[in-house]
Amino acid sequence: MVRSATTAMRAVPHATPKERAALGKAARRRSPRSDHAVFRPSADRPDPLAILEEQSASRVPELVPIRYGRMTESPFRFYRGAAAIMASDLAGSPDSGITVQLCGDAHLLNFRLLASPERRLMFDINDFDETLPGPWEWDVKRLSASLVIAGRANGFDEAERAVIVNSAVRSYREAMSGFAGMGNLEVWYSKIDAERLEELVAAQLRQGGQQKLAAALARARRQNSLQVFRKLTEVVDGRPRIAADPPLLTPIADLLPDVERSELERRFRRLLESYGRTMASDRGALLADYRLADVARKVVGVGSVGTRCWILLLLGRNGRDPLFLQAKEADTSVLAAHLGASTYRNQGERVVAGQRLMQAASDIFLGWERVDGIDGKRRDFYLRQLRDWKGIAMPETMSPKQLRTFGEICGLTLARAHARSGDRIAIAAYLGRSESFDRAVTAFAEAYADQNERDHQALVDAVRAGRLPAA
Repeated sequence: MVRSATTAMRAVPHATPKERAALGKAARRRSPRSDHAVFRPSADRPDPLAILEEQSASRVPELVPIRYGRMTESPFRFYRGAAAIMASDLAGSPDSGITVQLCGDAHLLNFRLLASPERRLMFDINDFDETLPGPWEWDVKRLSASLVIAGRANGFDEAERAVIVNSAVRSYREAMSGFAGMGNLEVWYSKIDAERLEELVAAQLRQGGQQKLAAALARARRQNSLQVFRKLTEVVDGRPRIAADPPLLTPIADLLPDVERSELERRFRRLLESYGRTMASDRGALLADYRLADVARKVVGVGSVGTRCWILLLLGRNGRDPLFLQAKEADTSVLAAHLGASTYRNQGERVVAGQRLMQAASDIFLGWERVDGIDGKRRDFYLRQLRDWKGIAMPETMSPKQLRTFGEICGLTLARAHARSGDRIAIAAYLGRSESFDRAVTAFAEAYADQNERDHQALVDAVRAGRLPAA
């Protein structure tokens, strides 16, 4: 069944807290919390490889083997690229009927350190390529299954994994209960900055874990346009240019040698001018102070490999004042086939709107545009800084206790994001105070991790058999 993605996130606008809580409790009768424990692939479950192939059909052909190659490396890497498969599996699964703005791909590596416009380190959700309104349970289940898969990769036993997932879901439930008691502005201003993150870690981990966090915070602060400039550029004829590292990084002059550089630069300058109008006027004025110096195609992530992604080198007052922007293709959300089309006709705007709604603070250069490519096809893009104090977790280095603490912080962060867009009071009432939902999702996550391993093996077998190409 395809639902409508335009369904109101509060069934009864401006209902009283008591009425909203009653809606949540009534949802338990329609969809008991214990029902979330079950995952049984349907008899007519779509072939997961066919889902991947369908996605690949619209991607850059020479990059598709890189995507398959990355996904064969491990069950966790496969999972990162399999949001469309899981969306298909979750369609028709039990849910409370209460919708929020979904991240759509809330696995644990999409929670990371980011910079706020005020130059403070924040911990928040990062990737919104698949964002769409839908059942809040879908994000919780995607996060939970990713914790099991990461725990298995680290050799954690089933009891250790159960504690990790149960703790993350309990953190979500308890945080949502806290947000239910807050005023609207208090929820909106809620955030996890570096100081709050250090407090949360200090309460859970010994000195070794706290030292890991301090090192991660320091690394994140070094990730900026100057660092990228030193790493990715070279001087050609006295001018900074993006250095080639094909196929992962290919300057546009190398990618399209038969097209005049002036024509390519004209197209991208026009993109920058029009995209600047989707930002606040003060930020558009800041962008206008930069000039375009070079453009390259970049391969990013796992699930995004093959989509068109450009990095743009801009220079400010001189050749040592760089700004790197990333222009990433925005296609239809993988959730749309099951939840209905977005209300936004531009998929880049869909991503930006979802990101601004869910994040506590978003990149000042976040915006969108629709452009005609060199091949004559019209595509939607969203733009943001390539790297701005970003820090990503390394679950492979975590102990069970460290992964549990990380999962708890992710659960808290996800609850805050959902509380901004959905009916936090109804969700909290549905979850209640017992561990019924926590236990159910813990069981679901183990069952889904089993399915993910089977799907990963199917991809490995298909590559070995020559059905799918992998680089």
